[in-house]
Amino acid sequence: MQFLSIGVNKDTEDVIEGIKNELEKNKTNHFKYSIQNEVNSNGSNYIVCSYNSDRNADNADNPDTIKKTLVLNISNALADYIIKKYEEKLIIRTITSNYCYFNSVEKKEILALAKKIIKSDDKDLLSSLFHIRRHNLIVKKLLDYFDNSNSIILDGFVNFRLKDYIKDLEEVVDKAVDDYLMVREYNEFIRLLRYFVDIQNPKFNLIHVVTSFDNKYMLLDENKREITNECIREFVNEISMGEINYDDLLVSSLITLAPRKIVLHGTRHFKNKELLETIKNVFYGKVTICSECEICEVNMAKSNNKSGTINIENK
Repeated sequence: MQFLSIGVNKDTEDVIEGIKNELEKNKTNHFKYSIQNEVNSNGSNYIVCSYNSDRNADNADNPDTIKKTLVLNISNALADYIIKKYEEKLIIRTITSNYCYFNSVEKKEILALAKKIIKSDDKDLLSSLFHIRRHNLIVKKLLDYFDNSNSIILDGFVNFRLKDYIKDLEEVVDKAVDDYLMVREYNEFIRLLRYFVDIQNPKFNLIHVVTSFDNKYMLLDENKREITNECIREFVNEISMGEINYDDLLVSSLITLAPRKIVLHGTRHFKNKELLETIKNVFYGKVTICSECEICEVNMAKSNNKSGTINIENK
């Protein structure tokens, strides 16, 4: 009879359940095992896994094979438990230690971004692969540890034996901080653009923005009269044709015009989806997306032919 001892502070039943599930998933009749929860004289909880071989069985495994099988299953169960119960705490510890200059609200936002990065989703191959990497890294460390010891204290193992795993989580936090700063800078940029719009007198009640297949834009007034050239002339004069960024040109024109309402046509042609969100954020509450009107029909016909001009009859 041999045994493995696992020291845990709490969630003893969760750990036992995880080990049992792992053993059931890889069920074998070649050896017998038992899992007991014990409390030592200091009041510490230990999970004791005892095992032995059924030597009377014709296909009985040798003791070394039994131990390797049991240790592998236990290590997989413990890796799942560590990721589930320790990972968020380790991320919080890293944020608190490495980024103490953020306030509590900012830290919570960074935590949310970090959790989003590491969240395993079957539809997200990258997240799934990263989860598998972290899991396998922990399993390898556990197997190495159990090669030299039959007893483990989980808290100490996580804090002192999982340096590479913790380093991975620190890199996740670094990425989350970068993402947070980018979002903050973007929001500040949007607030600035909103301010520019708010301090101007609207030059038009309504502007139609028509997006063409070639990623260029046409502006129409409320009477469906094209005003593109007169609106962008001042910007085009300042830059050469080879340097024109039509996305920037569109945003600059709309901010200058400061219309009370904007209708976007042909948004399926928006290659830059961030541009669409920027317009909606800068002109919050003033933007309508149209997908079925006379302008849309004519624009679609033009896009399909990839030639011609849009002629809208004023009504």
